[in-house]
Amino acid sequence: MNVEILELIEGAKKAGGIAVVIDVFRAFSLECYLFGRGAERIYAVGGMDEAFALKREHPEYILIGERHGKMVEGCDFGNSPSQTEGADFKGKTVIHSTSAGTQGIVNASGADRIVTGSLVNAKAVARYIRSLNPERVCLIAMGNGGVRTAKEDVLCAQYIRCLLTGQAITDDEGNEYGPEDIGRLSQELRHDGGAHFFDPQRQEIYPEKDFFMCTQCNAFDFVIEAGRDEAGRLITFVRRGLPPVVE
Repeated sequence: MNVEILELIEGAKKAGGIAVVIDVFRAFSLECYLFGRGAERIYAVGGMDEAFALKREHPEYILIGERHGKMVEGCDFGNSPSQTEGADFKGKTVIHSTSAGTQGIVNASGADRIVTGSLVNAKAVARYIRSLNPERVCLIAMGNGGVRTAKEDVLCAQYIRCLLTGQAITDDEGNEYGPEDIGRLSQELRHDGGAHFFDPQRQEIYPEKDFFMCTQCNAFDFVIEAGRDEAGRLITFVRRGLPPVVE
């Protein structure tokens, strides 16, 4: 199994084999929580014009839109796990458009199969990939806006690679860590990568609770996979019933 780490939208465009599109803060952490709350399917939409058009066609759908961290005006919610907690998603369809995560799905068109990744379901993603035993795996750290490296996404990519191959997780100084260190490493993002969640002036956009929800490692035991609906539109859906854990 050849496992490589790519980054940003340009990396997504180069992906082949099994592509794992990673957005820890916050797109694909949020989608895990939405599916965990009973959402049926999520439309992964690149542009807001398309998102609003789909909402007009289906006003019963829930529209989540974000650009530069902020909720897009006219949407039902922004890209926040904590700010969507009180809403009823059971059996609902969601339209989801973000600056980075959903752009990765749209641009990874050369991959044979696309799944999403975040710290909250990383171990399930690795287990699913192992069950498929593909020749090539591309772990795409989507970064900030799809154009700038984000440490949380690179950490998640390294963690999944570590679970798949045993290759160590490394920090900027070259120190090596194993999969058992992921809890501590994820919490260290508070000071380097996630500091904006602790800025009192930005709580409306980046609630502190989002940080802890997005770094709750392996909280979900399912994989989110991308596919197409009957009309050919990109959707994400949950794949449950994963193979058992083999330690």
